[in-house]
Amino acid sequence: MARLIVVSNRVAVPSRDGSDLAGGLAVAVRSLLKQHGGLWFGWSGTVAADGDVTTKALDAGGLSYVVTDLAEADYQEYYKGFANRVLWPILHYRLDLAEYSRRDLSGYRRVNAHFAAQLHELLQPDDVIWVHDYHLIPLAKMLRDRGHRNRIGFFLHVPCPPPDILTALPNHEWLMPQLSAYDLVGFQTENDAANFARYLETECKLEKRGGYTFQSNGRTVRIGVFPIGIETAEFRELAVRSVRSTVVQNVLQSLAGRAMVIGVDRLDYSKGLAQRLDAFDRFLAVYPDWRGQVTYLQITPKSRAEIEEYAEMARKISEAAGRINGAYGEAAWTPIRYVNRAYSRTVLAGLYRSARVGLVTPLRDGMNLVAKEYIAAQDPEDPGVLILSRFAGAAAECTDALLVNPYDPEAVATSIAHALSMPLEERRARHKALFQAISVSDLRSWGELFLATLTKSADLPRWHEQIGMAPSLSSSAA
Repeated sequence: MARLIVVSNRVAVPSRDGSDLAGGLAVAVRSLLKQHGGLWFGWSGTVAADGDVTTKALDAGGLSYVVTDLAEADYQEYYKGFANRVLWPILHYRLDLAEYSRRDLSGYRRVNAHFAAQLHELLQPDDVIWVHDYHLIPLAKMLRDRGHRNRIGFFLHVPCPPPDILTALPNHEWLMPQLSAYDLVGFQTENDAANFARYLETECKLEKRGGYTFQSNGRTVRIGVFPIGIETAEFRELAVRSVRSTVVQNVLQSLAGRAMVIGVDRLDYSKGLAQRLDAFDRFLAVYPDWRGQVTYLQITPKSRAEIEEYAEMARKISEAAGRINGAYGEAAWTPIRYVNRAYSRTVLAGLYRSARVGLVTPLRDGMNLVAKEYIAAQDPEDPGVLILSRFAGAAAECTDALLVNPYDPEAVATSIAHALSMPLEERRARHKALFQAISVSDLRSWGELFLATLTKSADLPRWHEQIGMAPSLSSSAA
């Protein structure tokens, strides 16, 4: 039985009191580790004083974890610096927001080298290693340099822009080619995979061996498309139960029969919150009959609050919501409820089910699981309508949503009005198609398919041709 080693920037160790809000990747990883055995390695979340950095193993919830601290300089340069001020904006097509420094790149290299050194002590020759996201791009190359020949896969959860943008990344010629040290590099969409394949062809001059397979220094690297999903059936059941919860019922009573539009996003410029508020402003201006009849609930937990740019963004979004409420609100009606706190998945599931419209309009997103959760939560007999940015990865699968350009407030405003007045028959038809789409590539299929592909040597077919065909790790050649 091959042991699975999952590596990510942060490790979601279950809390002792059971108040675990983890979703997405954490749910998938825990499920895979329970089935295949192994451990989850990454940053503990602790920033330690210089000289006090420790790495420790622990068990929680029947699973094994190995977590390591970061020194203050590492946190500032690797995490806040190169990862969040360079890679995050550029991978989201925002060259204008990148702030590069050699010091931060040095910190990024140093932390990846630290991860590689710690993993070197843990790895066994037949371990299968799955590395996640842009924080750890060089990790496979560093492990290869230490002599490890394990199967190593990488999955990029965020978008992958075309070569014209990737080459604007300072030191891209050092960083991006290191992805060829992986055996399999996975992306959310065909567009992302094609962009990276073009980079390997045009910038790295790698020999193409058919499809998305390349030769690099005597090794084969494959590119695959693996759209991440959710626990579709489980989330639907959760929504049915949680709509009756006290929190959700209190929200519904406070609406006094008004329709609810819901948006749930962490505070980040990639989510298009400013443009979304502009669109709702236009909706109220152009469709005055809906004033007093609809309430827009925007749940936006603050993230990276210690970074100055994010604090400024929080201020501007709050001001925009206040301006719109001041312009259109009445004593008995507030158009926008803007909330800066996190809610449990249980509460969110009930709120999604209760909302007539799900407003998911990022400027650019690798996938966006809120869109899939909104679909899963709906009552199929009386479903709400999803309005989805065409620049979210989810748009590739969710073609029966109302797809919009988030940069066009007039078009988004029109879609809000369309969604609110959509006939029941059309809503049912759209929801049926959307639910089928997200059921095909659910969270379990995503993880098992990636690992099965990683441990096989055959060329990679398109993702939708493989669903249900993934063998277990134990039966695959490592």
